[in-house]
Amino acid sequence: MMKCSGHTLIASFTPFCCVLENHGRLSSSSFYGNSRKSRVYNCCQRTQLHTKPIMVSLRYHPSWFSVAPMMDWTDNHYRTLARLISKRAWLYTEMLAAETIVFQKGDLDRFLAYGPEQHPIVLQIGGSNLENIAKATQLADSYGYDEINFNCGCPSPRVAGHGCFGVRLMLDPKFVAEAMLVIAANTDVPVSVKCRIGVDDHDSYNELCDFIYKVSSQSPTRHFIIHSRKALLNGLSPAENRKIPPLKYEYYYALLRDFPDLQFTINGGIQTIDEVNAARTEGAHGVMLGRAAYSNPWQTLGHVDSAVYGAPRSDLTRRQVLEQYQTYADSVLGKYGHKPTVRDVVKPLLGLFHSEPGNAVWKRKVDSAIQHCTTVKSLLEETLVAIPDCVLDSRVGEVPSGHIDAFSNSKKLLPPPYATREKIMYA
Repeated sequence: MMKCSGHTLIASFTPFCCVLENHGRLSSSSFYGNSRKSRVYNCCQRTQLHTKPIMVSLRYHPSWFSVAPMMDWTDNHYRTLARLISKRAWLYTEMLAAETIVFQKGDLDRFLAYGPEQHPIVLQIGGSNLENIAKATQLADSYGYDEINFNCGCPSPRVAGHGCFGVRLMLDPKFVAEAMLVIAANTDVPVSVKCRIGVDDHDSYNELCDFIYKVSSQSPTRHFIIHSRKALLNGLSPAENRKIPPLKYEYYYALLRDFPDLQFTINGGIQTIDEVNAARTEGAHGVMLGRAAYSNPWQTLGHVDSAVYGAPRSDLTRRQVLEQYQTYADSVLGKYGHKPTVRDVVKPLLGLFHSEPGNAVWKRKVDSAIQHCTTVKSLLEETLVAIPDCVLDSRVGEVPSGHIDAFSNSKKLLPPPYATREKIMYA
């Protein structure tokens, strides 16, 4: 057994389902009245009892660094690898639609189970139906996540378009507040929102503040993760929405000024730990990385514990990380019928040797070996000959440098203070 930040955990890679007692939680029927007003009233009664931020702060280190929720990327396999490299980073699941959780309730472990070593871990859900959001939160709550995050930032057409949720919900802050009330009423952990700074032509700083103020004043939401780009719903792909709309970090730092009672995490365009620390030096409460933490985990996650949290640097080598991950990966192959496959569990490893000698040759060997290898152990034995021993046996080196002036410059461009909150309280 091992103890970690107030938890007693079993040192195992076996996914678990920790069934919690129902501590007076309202039943689903409490939220499904004939009007939104009745649902919100019932939720308000429940959320007055919350002491969630205190509970989590006592158990874990603060969320100064987190890995962004990324659909098809931050799955159970990636998070297992990430936790081997960093013990303190906050990990987010990929977004799960509320309907997926509700309609797959007979197979929930496949979507919601995770190893106990992954704490602290945040579940991100998405949706636009309050009844399904409530049911999904109830079902997910027994898995013991440390926070529930609501997606108001995804610009994907299948989410914001056909699904009518994700970033499109920024245009309906009243509904988002109601959704957060429903989520909070069905869990005892903190709740948060991940959003953009705007949508299409609704991209002024005042409109962003209206969204933040309505959601925070009408629900228990005290934590917002701000992707510092707006989303363009017509004409841009999700990948283009991560690059083309300009970054406006000044909006993020203005939120710190205008909402001092809330917690904000900055996201978007940040690539290195050097930049993480620069953002925090300028006052950021927390920093979230996405693709950089996935495509180059050794040089990002490998520095989190020491450079961000001040803990001793890990003395694990890449070879040792691979050995531990391989034990996990082979133990879960075919756990859910024919899934996961060798390809599924090897996918997170493809960034482990980013920019190192032999990386390109190793990836080509992996592409070939996946076709016939039935275990991760056999695949690694066949392919790692491409990686020099000096790379396999190396430990995390120096912190790579980044563009650290972006945040100090942004603080010189702050928009005028937000001053219209009283007028929009009940708009």
